[in-house]
Amino acid sequence: MTRRGKVAYVIVGDNKRIEIPDLQRVRLGVGRLKGLRCIHTHLNKEPLSKEDITDLVLLALDLMVSIQVDEKGIPGPISYAHILPKNHRAQGWHATTVPDIGQLNTDFLALIQSLEDELMRTDGSQKTYEKERAVLVGVTSGSTWRAQESLDELQDLAESNDLEVVDTVVQHVKKANPRLLIGKGKLTDLVLRCLQIGSNLLVFDKELTPAQVKSLTDATELKIIDRSQLILDIFSRRAVTKEGKIQVELAQLKYMLPRLATKNTAMSRLTGGIGGRGPGETKLEINRRRVRERITRLNRELKQIGRQRGDRRRLRNAKKLPVLSIVGYTNAGKSTLLNALTHSQVAVGDRLFETLDPSSRRLRFPREREVIITDTVGFIRDLPEALMEAFAATLEELHDADLLLHVVDASSPRMEEQIKAVETVLANLGLRSIPSLLVLNKCDRLDHSETAALTRNTKGTTISALNPKTFSGLLDQIEQTIWPHFATPLISVENHPLL
Repeated sequence: MTRRGKVAYVIVGDNKRIEIPDLQRVRLGVGRLKGLRCIHTHLNKEPLSKEDITDLVLLALDLMVSIQVDEKGIPGPISYAHILPKNHRAQGWHATTVPDIGQLNTDFLALIQSLEDELMRTDGSQKTYEKERAVLVGVTSGSTWRAQESLDELQDLAESNDLEVVDTVVQHVKKANPRLLIGKGKLTDLVLRCLQIGSNLLVFDKELTPAQVKSLTDATELKIIDRSQLILDIFSRRAVTKEGKIQVELAQLKYMLPRLATKNTAMSRLTGGIGGRGPGETKLEINRRRVRERITRLNRELKQIGRQRGDRRRLRNAKKLPVLSIVGYTNAGKSTLLNALTHSQVAVGDRLFETLDPSSRRLRFPREREVIITDTVGFIRDLPEALMEAFAATLEELHDADLLLHVVDASSPRMEEQIKAVETVLANLGLRSIPSLLVLNKCDRLDHSETAALTRNTKGTTISALNPKTFSGLLDQIEQTIWPHFATPLISVENHPLL
């Protein structure tokens, strides 16, 4: 029933349950309820059930009402429940029972309006949010602290994508629910939390299957995305060059293709012109066909760009210049190091995946020697497979490198995990045979004892990409690795031609 007293749906159930229809077309916004109340009967003289409360929360109903009916069909006690704004009660909802309809004297319209006003209120005043507000969800059957570390990185990703993270939740499960990933009770708590804090987005720190995305969306009617989709969205914002944009769109389409689905396949539209055979294609089939055609076209364009890149690479190799490639975890300071070494102006920023498009510059050493130094896209743990496939042509250039500079954020509490993640990606790309130097960047954020300990434990070279005076050891190691038979003595940084 709507707030105007009109019956919206008539539902027939049995003495065990009722099936509530799809309410997705009914209004819903941040801080808003559905505008519907569900009034149903209970035949066994029981009050509101756990399932009733779950439906109240998951569907964001105004009210859930049950009327107890005896064996003669005579109505008896009435129970009703509504959602509460945050900071009222731990359970987040309130239920009331009255003996009969004669004692039901609550002004429900005023009650619901006051609840909505309070749900929309933040810090005492109504506010229009400039950023989309997200709740991050980690699910683990193992170590909770590792899941929390992973969720911290997901928060960095979310904030890099201009999301406002309003809450984070780690759910420990013995076994992941194959349909919803988490239990129905926990999902109800999450939806209630979203209603109370004005969020319509759940971001899961797992790659969800197409079936899970659909089940979660159907159950909550919230926007559901996973870690891979968040990374793909960041890449789509950062891509600048034509090649970068093609690669990102290709990855997005490959990710999207198995996830194309319709809410109600029974009502699929039929298409086809005069003289067309059969009923035609459903909307879903048309969408899938168009996505496949677009993937084919983008692959063709990418191959053409790859041939052009190959020509440039052959021309570069003909000059017999050594190649240095900077690799590392995202936001480790790779582009900042490239700028400092070559006096370039590649865009930099203190956020994840600031650099997507590779850059190449010349780096001059003493004795009239030069190398080509290239910057690459940053790696991350569990990089989406579709993204790796789309960027495969770009990453192929790493095979031409004579030396890899593995840049690490030495100040990160997750440094060891980040090093392992990069080494895993390099192994998967078949690059472990290429010599590499571990470069511990951002040492200006550490004290001297921490820097000394890191150098001993990792055998790496500590620098600050913001301070060229810290580069002398790194430059000497590069020279001794590339030109072992012509290595120069240790060079004073003040006299080095690069600096």
